[in-house]
Amino acid sequence: MGGPTPCASCKLLRRRCAKDCIFAPYFPPDEPHKFAMVHKVFGASNVGKMLQELPTHQRGDAVSSLVYEANARMRDPVYGCVGAISFLQNQVSQLQMQLAVAQAEILCIQMQQQQEPPSLLPEAALPSSLVLSQTMDMASSVDDKSSYLFCSTTNNNLNNFQQYLGFASSSNVMQDPLKRESLWT
Repeated sequence: MGGPTPCASCKLLRRRCAKDCIFAPYFPPDEPHKFAMVHKVFGASNVGKMLQELPTHQRGDAVSSLVYEANARMRDPVYGCVGAISFLQNQVSQLQMQLAVAQAEILCIQMQQQQEPPSLLPEAALPSSLVLSQTMDMASSVDDKSSYLFCSTTNNNLNNFQQYLGFASSSNVMQDPLKRESLWT
């Protein structure tokens, strides 16, 4: 460390890399972009102070966190990592809601199929024996009108709820994790 080739931080700061350089183990000369981002966001002296205060075995993890946060701050100067985490949590919530809607729709279809006479259904449309036994248990406690009402009401309420939340179709799931709409425009 600190031999003939200076570490990325000493190279960027244009100083001589000492043998005991605190940056050398974590910012190798072949990855100058890592230190450049960290330096731009946090400053070299602040990073040096942080590393000196940490035990040696924790410094590698701290540098990884600093590089990740600096990268996130470069992409999103206001929210940084918190913006990415918030976006992903919202996306998980939307996908969980879509899964619940799909499961409710499957249940309604199964209940409707159960109430039709088996001779009218094509063989491919018959549910498997496991699904058939589960839906028969549920359908036996519900008469034809109430199950139809349940399924149609459930579909209408779920569609209204989806529209209220703003994801009526699966095409609304954002593909770019950093693309967000501004709250102020």
